Amino acid sequence: MAKVPKKGAVEPKIPSDAFDSAHDLEDWNSDSRNEASRIAAGSISKDALNVARRLRQKSISHQVLIDSVRFVELLAVFVIGLAGYFALVYPDVAVAFYVPPLFVAPFLASIMIQAADGYRLHSLANFGPRIGRIFAAWTAVFAFFAVALFFLKVGDIYSRAFTATWFAGGFLFFTLFRAFLSFKIRGWTKEGRLERRAVIVGGGGAAADLIRELEVQPGNDIRICGVFDDRADDRSPASVAGYRKLGNVNELVDFARVAEIDMLIVTIPLTAEKRVLELLKKLWVLPVDIHLSAHTDKLNFQSRRYTYVGKVPFVSMLDKPIANWKSIQKRFFDLIFASIALVVLSPLMLATMFAIRWESKGPVIFRQKRHGFKNEIIDVLKFRSMYHEMADPDAKSVVTKGDPRVTRVGRFIRKTSIDELPQLINVLKGELSLVGPRPHAVNAHTDSKLWCEVVDGYYARHKVKPGVTGWAQINGWRGEIDTPDKLQARVEHDVYYIENWSILLDLKILFLTPFRLLNTENAY
Repeated sequence: MAKVPKKGAVEPKIPSDAFDSAHDLEDWNSDSRNEASRIAAGSISKDALNVARRLRQKSISHQVLIDSVRFVELLAVFVIGLAGYFALVYPDVAVAFYVPPLFVAPFLASIMIQAADGYRLHSLANFGPRIGRIFAAWTAVFAFFAVALFFLKVGDIYSRAFTATWFAGGFLFFTLFRAFLSFKIRGWTKEGRLERRAVIVGGGGAAADLIRELEVQPGNDIRICGVFDDRADDRSPASVAGYRKLGNVNELVDFARVAEIDMLIVTIPLTAEKRVLELLKKLWVLPVDIHLSAHTDKLNFQSRRYTYVGKVPFVSMLDKPIANWKSIQKRFFDLIFASIALVVLSPLMLATMFAIRWESKGPVIFRQKRHGFKNEIIDVLKFRSMYHEMADPDAKSVVTKGDPRVTRVGRFIRKTSIDELPQLINVLKGELSLVGPRPHAVNAHTDSKLWCEVVDGYYARHKVKPGVTGWAQINGWRGEIDTPDKLQARVEHDVYYIENWSILLDLKILFLTPFRLLNTENAY
């Protein structure tokens, strides 16, 4: 993936006739995951579109990468030692004598490598100059054991061949693994996947000063991807410190749904409180970190509210929900429990399929386009509950009580939510989560208004993946939404879930869902 040019670089211009028709735009984005990207792409400028297409791949979290390296090395040191014991010692000496070093050595090695600065991204990327430190750290581990065995007078228990093999095997592993890591990290760096992708909100002198300060900070991993500003006068020129202005704040919301952005940096002075609040009201619906630049303000916040890049201070306003290890935990949770549910519920799902086909003709599975993560459009799977010729895949008409379009089997599976079970496949595909805000149909409406027009901040529901079940559903907000108040309550519950997520909360919702399904008052 080509990098977005940094200061002073000139990005290739898009020909003026590049997207003269909707067909051309669709051809450009044919590799997009779904239609939502094309919808959003149609509402941003060609310059912004050109930048967004370069930012399709997700960035890699530094913390997740470093923690993963640490875990792999811990495990490898243990496995190499265990293999050496079974190859050279077993069964002459009981494994109990080798258990202490086998478990202590990996953690001691991790501590020594940490002390040698071996778990920094710069160290991982520069294999050659740093391998000496890794060798010294690994040697220190065996020096520690040599001293310990000498004073404990138990050195004769441990095989010299085993010790030498473990030492040599460990060093060979570190050499090969670190060389591989260095190669991969250099590739990811070239692709821009190890940088935090940032968009500047607000142009003019303040934004230019911030960009210049960031560029001279050692170890800066922030990559400026563009500038967005509502102003179109002399206070906000078309280019800021070498970066083009790509659009206004409304276009930024759509841009961030097409591109993979990590953070927004608002450079408007904090003294302009009203304008800052107006911006946050628009931007909080995005699944990104939002920071206010504090490099020109004299603030009296507690130090814990600040984050720093070098010496440049920021005030953290909003954090991306369910990020880094939390997102990995949630994905594993989904894969494990969705797989178990599919196996356990497969007889019920097969019976449902036979019942649907027995009563009416047509496909058993019904696909409906709904809003997913970052407002993307996904095909949600359901068991068909209507007569095939009366199906409403666009949800133009809300299902009401006694709706003649719904079959007898359909009424039962809708009341019991059995019709939702195929969505477990969506979970395995990564389009849905087991627990989250329920995905709403793209044309869902109340009083002839789309739901995004009914509730302010409605799109904040899409900061995380939607779920098969959710906090709103187990709190009684299930079924038809025929008033704005019902939609408001759902959105409030969804936002509460996003802001308070934990694995325990997901477990609680999954546990309570079957019991809440017994209340079928609003399900039809």
